[in-house]
Amino acid sequence: MRPSDALITPEGYPFIAYSAGLFLFLLAGALLLKSVALAVPAVIALLLLLFVVSFFRNPERTPPADTTLVVAPADGTVVYVGPANQEHLGACLKISIFMSVFNVHVNRAPVTGAVVDRFYRQGKFYDARHAKASCENEQAGLVMETGTGVKVAFVQIAGLIARRILCYAEIGDRLERGQRYGMIRFGSRVDVYLPEGCEPLVQVGQTTTAGLTALTRLA
Repeated sequence: MRPSDALITPEGYPFIAYSAGLFLFLLAGALLLKSVALAVPAVIALLLLLFVVSFFRNPERTPPADTTLVVAPADGTVVYVGPANQEHLGACLKISIFMSVFNVHVNRAPVTGAVVDRFYRQGKFYDARHAKASCENEQAGLVMETGTGVKVAFVQIAGLIARRILCYAEIGDRLERGQRYGMIRFGSRVDVYLPEGCEPLVQVGQTTTAGLTALTRLA
């Protein structure tokens, strides 16, 4: 399955179908049997259905016109901004974005360029806000190189609830800034690694919108 521009991302269709089926089953039982005991779980199932539909929403985004800006790959809250050391970039600037279960979970490319490396590591499932999450949690990462030769790495990290990372980009693919390339199901984090010397345009606690919020500017 490839990333879709549908209003609801196709990855959510099975979950929506299960939730809708459960709601309709309980609703039918409550109406036919005139049972208050079934009405309560039917309402709960309806709330679950609405949550699942909201979780898999897939809004359209148009990146800023300034092509030197690196955009956020995820909706969420910035939980770390500072120095780091990444195996593909060496010393660099790291910006971490935590996605709660209420955020859009479709991930987008932060820059325009070619995918030059891809990696996946099995791991643990610490809370995605935990400092250990970046190095010990299950994760999938991409390294992209821009047309000017600048490399940027970004890593999808599973969280306490998230157990499924979806990354559709392959080595050799070209991604446009703001283009959908994957998602993580349910609650997670994305770390972005930028060249050393970049000045961050966000701070810890700030809310980001994938494809729109500028993280830094590349020279």
